[in-house]
Amino acid sequence: MHKPKLIVDMDEVMADPIRKLRDWYARDFGVVYSDEEILGKHLAEIVPAAHAAVLYQYLNTPGFFRDLNVIDGAQEVMHALNERYQLFVVSAAMEFPHSLHDKFAWLLDHFPFLHWQQICFCGSKHLVCGDIMIDDHSRNFHAGIGRKILFTSHHNVFEPAEERVNNWDEVAAKLLS
Repeated sequence: MHKPKLIVDMDEVMADPIRKLRDWYARDFGVVYSDEEILGKHLAEIVPAAHAAVLYQYLNTPGFFRDLNVIDGAQEVMHALNERYQLFVVSAAMEFPHSLHDKFAWLLDHFPFLHWQQICFCGSKHLVCGDIMIDDHSRNFHAGIGRKILFTSHHNVFEPAEERVNNWDEVAAKLLS
């Protein structure tokens, strides 16, 4: 029996790097940005221009991606999806080379049912094709993807989408029912 190929992004879909970025920024600069302040924007657009580079330094810090919080519901729904689909986690991790080891270890810790062959770290997601993709960046959707599901994140709340989910319960309702 053919199982559809499902591609799932990691950051801001399965893992929460934004909480950690905000925490580190507050630690270093004493400023806490609310959810409302970052709505519709990337954090680098909110902080003073001179501090935007600091955010990228955080992301390039070895260990940054190792202990991120799991997005609520991701583990249970991903486990169920793994039974029904050819499931692949695809992350454009090459932008932050130190993240490769951290992300792999994080996945092994939190998603132990995934086989290493189901994990793809790449520079561009345009080289992967599948029946369905769940991602927080519509720029990753292309002709090689059938069904494009935008996972809501602070930066994309105002972006139009063919199909959108706000959380993992909605993913389950769309793909497991």
